[in-house]
Amino acid sequence: MTAAPPLVIIRGNSASGKSTIARRVQRDLPRGRVAVIGQDHVRREMLRERESAHSPTPGLITVIARHCLSIGRITVVEGIFGREWYGPMFADLIAEHRGPVLAYYLDVSLAETLRRHTGKPIAHEVAAADVASWYRVRDVLGTEGEVVFDEEQSEDAMVARILADLDAVAAGA
Repeated sequence: MTAAPPLVIIRGNSASGKSTIARRVQRDLPRGRVAVIGQDHVRREMLRERESAHSPTPGLITVIARHCLSIGRITVVEGIFGREWYGPMFADLIAEHRGPVLAYYLDVSLAETLRRHTGKPIAHEVAAADVASWYRVRDVLGTEGEVVFDEEQSEDAMVARILADLDAVAAGA
């Protein structure tokens, strides 16, 4: 029987680098090995909805993640994923997953979040006040082994750490 692939969770505030890190991890591994499920893509593009307590987004992300894991893909789930709405989704995914779970939180200050936001393509559509209103202070899941990256960590260092962690779980460490 083949071991279950890793579930990788990358969370953090807007403009913290989640999507960039997830895509780099995907590109650094062989084609067809990694599935990236982005909260923004599912919520804004697939469902075209605003965040709410009654959103179908957690359910759809769960279905997609389960499927990707079931076909043997390393599955990276990335997004802001505020703990109050998405904590139960992650608790369920983690509890049922029979493979390794790697969780990361990108801890970026509000000032840095707002600075980075100005360089994003959606900056003209999303006001800085909105970004500030979504900001969460160190909204970690609290799962075992969760790694917190601060804003001083370079993109290269974060990608290298995640790839090293994936190598370690593949080697059975």
